[in-house]
Amino acid sequence: MQFTSDIVEKAVDALSSFPGIGKRTALRMVMYLLKRPEIEVASISERILRLKTDLKFCKNCGTVSDFEYCSICSDPQREKNIICVVEDFSDLMAIEGTSQFKGEYHVLGGLISPMDGVGPSDLNLQSLFERISNLGEEISEVILALSATVEGDTTMYYIAKKLQEYGVSVSSIARGISVGGELEYVDEITLGRSLLQRTQYKV
Repeated sequence: MQFTSDIVEKAVDALSSFPGIGKRTALRMVMYLLKRPEIEVASISERILRLKTDLKFCKNCGTVSDFEYCSICSDPQREKNIICVVEDFSDLMAIEGTSQFKGEYHVLGGLISPMDGVGPSDLNLQSLFERISNLGEEISEVILALSATVEGDTTMYYIAKKLQEYGVSVSSIARGISVGGELEYVDEITLGRSLLQRTQYKV
């Protein structure tokens, strides 16, 4: 793709670095921004920058939040005795969209993947074990809602094995989700049923 402007080319390169955005789509986005008022483009830039400058991670569950504790962990109506473990924020949002889960979450920030050099220490796991240890008998169940992939299964096995020493009930969402499927792309009805039909996870 030949550019007449180095500034445009660099903007296209920046936007095409996003997942699923190719050069042509990035160019269309750049052309759109060129036609918008400067104040609008500045506002868009500021909102994106705030993702790095102002966004926090909940001290309890690890999800993204505007405050020290997210709106879910701060909600007195949530069931504090059930924790649903998810890979990232998008999976949490997918489950919330089902309106089938009223407990709290714990966001790992990834999955164990030796091939990619990602081990247990690279994930938000220690805080999960500390959280369960501190709550003790108050925790009635930990639900493992992870993708049906090799990495997801590896992570579930590791967590379930570690949780044996705490004597807490561990379950996993039903496999209405296709093997190899990513949780965030599953439709809400299937995901909701998977939560309701969860089964005890056995190590």
